[in-house]
Amino acid sequence: MSASAVHSLWTTAATAADPISKIDTPKIEYGQLSPTLIVVGAAIAGVLVEAFVPRKYRYHAQLILSTAALIVAFVAVVMLAADGYGTTKARIAAMGAIAVDGPALFLQGTILLAALVGLFTFAERRLDPEAHGTRVDSFAAQAASVPGSESEQAAVKAGFTTTEVFPLLLFAVAGMLVFPSANDLLTLFIALEVFSLPLYLLCALARRKRLMSQEAAVKYFLLGAFASAFTLFGIALLYGYAGSVSYGTIAQVVDGTVQNVNPALADTMGNDALLLVGAALIVMGLLFKVGAVPFHMWTPDVYQGAPTPVTGFMAAATKVAAFGALLRLLYVVLPGLRWDWRPVMWGVAIITMLGGAIVAITQTDIKRLLAYSSIAHAGFILAGVIATTPDGVSSVLFYLAAYSFVTIGAFAVVTLVRDAGGEATHLSKWAGLGRRSPLVAAVFAVFLLAFAGIPLTSGFAGKFAVFKAAAEGGAAPLVVVGVISSAIAAFFYIRVIVLMFFSEPRPDGPTVAVPSPLTVMAIGVGVAVTLVLGVAPQYFLDLANQAGVFVR
Repeated sequence: MSASAVHSLWTTAATAADPISKIDTPKIEYGQLSPTLIVVGAAIAGVLVEAFVPRKYRYHAQLILSTAALIVAFVAVVMLAADGYGTTKARIAAMGAIAVDGPALFLQGTILLAALVGLFTFAERRLDPEAHGTRVDSFAAQAASVPGSESEQAAVKAGFTTTEVFPLLLFAVAGMLVFPSANDLLTLFIALEVFSLPLYLLCALARRKRLMSQEAAVKYFLLGAFASAFTLFGIALLYGYAGSVSYGTIAQVVDGTVQNVNPALADTMGNDALLLVGAALIVMGLLFKVGAVPFHMWTPDVYQGAPTPVTGFMAAATKVAAFGALLRLLYVVLPGLRWDWRPVMWGVAIITMLGGAIVAITQTDIKRLLAYSSIAHAGFILAGVIATTPDGVSSVLFYLAAYSFVTIGAFAVVTLVRDAGGEATHLSKWAGLGRRSPLVAAVFAVFLLAFAGIPLTSGFAGKFAVFKAAAEGGAAPLVVVGVISSAIAAFFYIRVIVLMFFSEPRPDGPTVAVPSPLTVMAIGVGVAVTLVLGVAPQYFLDLANQAGVFVR
């Protein structure tokens, strides 16, 4: 039989059995997706800059492009919020893939501001002494060269710098903007990969301690790949359960209110085993990203090994994006499963708060100490997630905004304390820093007090908000554990302050580098936000309150 005859038989059969409906033209609301599109466009432009702009102009071109993109994207978020898309006009855009609502816009604004402050630390080029007459930053001269090899030495001698970090940062930010606003499971997974892959690369690019940096990146990549695999398997199971990857449809199947059942999936729909295992696997993937115990093993090694500007950006922005996605999943897709997921989350929150605080006491490296501190903070934020009330959502949003700026500021200060080998991160070297450089030590003390939750800092306002929401949501025992964990954590924060101000400086101690205005701005913004949110938090709490309603 000829090919044309087979083809005509096939098309006739298809038409007879089931008239093929026309594929609808995709309807994309470009205005509502503009913050993400601006950042993606700038990231692609950054790749073209690397390809076509002469090497000596690339740093300034990338810095201007990245800064402009983040500012314009933030303005777009503010305009969308002012236009009512966070409240009355909240909607599902991009054919059901993206939610444009209060939590999404609030978290996107926070991510963009945190990325902008993080970008200033990426661009710092005055901390290391000049190499062969050129200023150098925190990143490897040539990422592809083997550490210590002749090609690396030649790259350093030629004054090369890795300006690819700027488009990588923008691609990571683009994924983070989509992650908390994703309204179906496939969009969620794609966003997860889009922001994870640039971070794996950025972790490997430290100029000093390159082997340690590459080890951190490999650990992060391997564990991240496992977590992504669990998430993808969970998505497959939830699709089998509900016959859809859309958040709204899955929620309807969970509640038993679904209307149109696909006959091909009628047998598996409503199979609770698929629902429970699938939901557990996806939540596990998200808990890995926020660094909750027992999925936290990557955090200390990666925070210590990655270039410090990357650590600060990652610690702040990844938490914001991942907690946003976790909130949307639990509050929009699985509210009908509340009695199943709440007890598990109770357990995770308790071991995360206590585990992070207790293990941090034993740390002797400042970056590892801040890593375990971030694990404890993930536990505090989970207390707000468990509240399952509108106040729970708004308290988590406020805490994430407050925490992100303190974190970037603290890591920016860490980049300033240096000895002959680069950053001096061992705690013993920070002894007497308050006498040698009172201003830097005082600023770091402000950040540590904010982490500890001392009144008149943003940390106190954030902790008070999440604990109040948890108590009102029926999780009072969790608040007791949280307060005990905070007391344990306060011990090691104050120990560092005592070490800086009440110890004798060592004669061979580190020096404090004089930074450029970029790092000064990053630290200044961190201090300002910490004090403003601590002294007068009400306006920002109200803002988080208005933004606390998910579109369904």
